[in-house]
Amino acid sequence: MKLFNSTRVVGSNYENMALTYLIRQGMKPVARNFNCRGGELDLIMKDKEAFVFIEVKYRKDQYHGHAAEAVTPTKKKRLIKASTVWLLKNNYSLYDTEFRFDVIAIHDEGKHIEWFKNAITQD
Repeated sequence: MKLFNSTRVVGSNYENMALTYLIRQGMKPVARNFNCRGGELDLIMKDKEAFVFIEVKYRKDQYHGHAAEAVTPTKKKRLIKASTVWLLKNNYSLYDTEFRFDVIAIHDEGKHIEWFKNAITQD
């Protein structure tokens, strides 16, 4: 297995691309790759007073569908669970803390980046 082709390295490269993009949009980085038993958060950013939990998805091309379509209902549940764990672990109230879930979809080796704000709702 070639290290430079591993899924983890490729994913990290696109997370870096998304991070740079979001910083240019005025967001502030807080954390990345937070893991807990229920899931993982790619990026955690601040947009003014709100925490923003970012899911980064990449597709080489749209032949296999839009990158944002990879955020399945199961993935959404895991993101919500992981964000809850992160907030509580960092002593933030689930009721008094402003937060949202965004998706960054990257296509064509980074030539197209789309930002979907409030892409995931807590049903």
